[in-house]
Amino acid sequence: MERRDWSLKALNELVYADSLDPDDKAAALVSWHNRYLSENTIEDFDLELQDLKRLEELFFKSIKFLKIHKENTRRELIRIQKMKKFLDN
Repeated sequence: MERRDWSLKALNELVYADSLDPDDKAAALVSWHNRYLSENTIEDFDLELQDLKRLEELFFKSIKFLKIHKENTRRELIRIQKMKKFLDN
């Protein structure tokens, strides 16, 4: 039962992280990963099929979001560096 509770807590936290604004969402997803997948694997989750499908959906949605967020952050950093270089001249 402890593993089931842990799995449901992880799912609920991932659902919550998915509802946040982009910057908060990115930080929450990294924190979620560190908490639930750094020492465990996806096979450690004890969920019923419906909950497991929801976890899968959110997991892949989160990966896609983080890739986009990373690219947007990279572009913003380049823009800031260009602005700084312009202002230094």
